[in-house]
Amino acid sequence: MDDRLCFIFERGQPPQRLDQYLALCSPDLSRSQIKRLIESDQVQCNGESVKTGSKLKGGEIITVSIPAPAPIDALPETIPLNILYEDVHLIVIDKPAGMVVHPAPGHSSGTLVNALLHHCQDLSGIGGQIRPGIVHRLDRDTSGVMVVTKDDATHQDLAQQFKLHTIERRYIALLYGQTEKEAGTIDKPIGRHPLHRKKMSSTTRHGRSAVTHWRVLQRFDTDRLTLVELKLETGRTHQIRVHLSEAHHPLVGDPVYGNSRRANQIPDTTLRAMIIGLNRQFLHARLLRFTHPSTREEMEFSSAAPAELQTLIDYLNRKHQETVDSFRIDRQGKNRP
Repeated sequence: MDDRLCFIFERGQPPQRLDQYLALCSPDLSRSQIKRLIESDQVQCNGESVKTGSKLKGGEIITVSIPAPAPIDALPETIPLNILYEDVHLIVIDKPAGMVVHPAPGHSSGTLVNALLHHCQDLSGIGGQIRPGIVHRLDRDTSGVMVVTKDDATHQDLAQQFKLHTIERRYIALLYGQTEKEAGTIDKPIGRHPLHRKKMSSTTRHGRSAVTHWRVLQRFDTDRLTLVELKLETGRTHQIRVHLSEAHHPLVGDPVYGNSRRANQIPDTTLRAMIIGLNRQFLHARLLRFTHPSTREEMEFSSAAPAELQTLIDYLNRKHQETVDSFRIDRQGKNRP
């Protein structure tokens, strides 16, 4: 059954746009939801259909019909989850690489949503038929911390936190090349690639603001690789991968924005085999910090790098240490002929 809201725009008030007025009167509805309701003829003024930008002049009776959540197309599946935290409002999971977040063409099952529907059975319907509870996402081959909501109020609150950039997200990534600086910010809009429809790019005319902060954690100069930490202000599709690739430092293992020749050009045959064998990009969401929508408590969750990423870093660390030790011995003149 549909929910029905009714408002009266009192006479004597300054004229106001309908969508702006509804956003003030209905804080549980986002601007995009209000727009969809108006466009689907679920909002009426004095019993008549209206447009999003309609002006209220005074005395209008506004009715809003909110349809019941549509049945979810995705089906529950028994898939193991690494749960970091859970309560009646939300669940925080450590997503493995290789898992798609929600059903999409070519991935109708085996997704995080399928697993969550089996585990929770009470995800918020606000994400739609195939994305219930999903307030943000990670790419299929990106691992790490994600939060999923169980009720609409929690979903709205966290969505607002993402919108205001008050949620902290930190990633680690291994890049090809050596950055000139120790830290920096990439501020370039991202939108659909003008030629390759499955890719994103900053060379589009209709991009949305995207800001990525980065800092060097470790340099592996011998192999021209750099380990960095990244902090996101925005969360555009493929944001980190696009920003770094266009800065000429693509992620190691990235099959879309990387360059396979970079791996084949690595002289160290062991390292080259390890990188080719990753079968994923070296990108891991290691930290997520937000305010709990119900308790207002600051929540922080972290995830250690998965074994396949840590093994690669351990190898580079050992190799780097051997290079440092060799250099020190050489400086002392003990290994010269």
